[in-house]
Order: sequence, then C-alpha cells, then structure tokens
Amino acid sequence: MIFAPTQPESPDNQWRHQLDKFVKENRQELAALSWGLWLENGDSKGAIGIDLQPTPHFVYCPKEAIEKLNDRVENRLQEILGLVKHHNPEVEVLMIGIGKDQVKLIYFQPELAPPACHEQIGKDVDALLADLEQSLNKLFHAEQSAS
Repeated sequence: MIFAPTQPESPDNQWRHQLDKFVKENRQELAALSWGLWLENGDSKGAIGIDLQPTPHFVYCPKEAIEKLNDRVENRLQEILGLVKHHNPEVEVLMIGIGKDQVKLIYFQPELAPPACHEQIGKDVDALLADLEQSLNKLFHAEQSAS
C-alpha cells in the first residue's frame, strides 16, 4: 500500500516541507533554544513561533492571540491550544510555524531532553537564535531559488 502525503504538493504547501526539513536537521538546537527561552521567560510570552514572512525569524505567539485566531477559524486550532496549555518544556519542544496565512504545529520529543540539549550545545539564546535564523534563511532562500 502506498501512502500519499497528507498535504498535496503545491507551492502554497512547499513551506511546510521546507520547515519539516529544517526541524529534522536542527532538532537538538531547537530543543536547546526552546529550553533557553523557557528559562528566560517561562510561558509568560506564549509559544515560540517561526514566522517565515518577510524573512524567516523567531517570534512569540501569545496564547491570547492563538485563542483569537482559533475563534476566527471556527475552532480548528483547538488541538494546538490544548498542546500549548499542557506543554512540558522539560521533555518536549513545541513551536508554531507561520507561513502563507497558515500555521503548522512543530511538536517533538528530542532524544536528549531540552535541558540536556541546552547544556550540551552550550550557546546562549542570542547565539542560538542567530544561528538558527541564518540556517532558516539559507534553506528557504536556496529552495526558493531552486523553484
């Protein structure tokens, strides 16, 4: 039996595949960043987001903003809200990808817990943000150029 991708392959969905590739290649760094930001702010600023427009960068997605968006889209983000509410930053990474007027949940448990990833990588939050944003920009620019 052959399984088809859940999202049809189209230019509007290509960003999702690029983001999946980025997450797969940077799981440990994303876990370290997630833990570092948690240590700095707890959940006071909301979930971590990756906004792809105009150029890829990290943002915070306040819970209230996600709730308002959920109301506008007839409760289609209910699962994301539940995961945000019950997120355990010591064992899992939760981020929200934002691109082309759509959102994509990024949710995984790294092999090493986020605190261990943070300790092993040994970079501060600013350095992690800079490195990851540079990688995001390279990936999205390279794949857009290839299209």
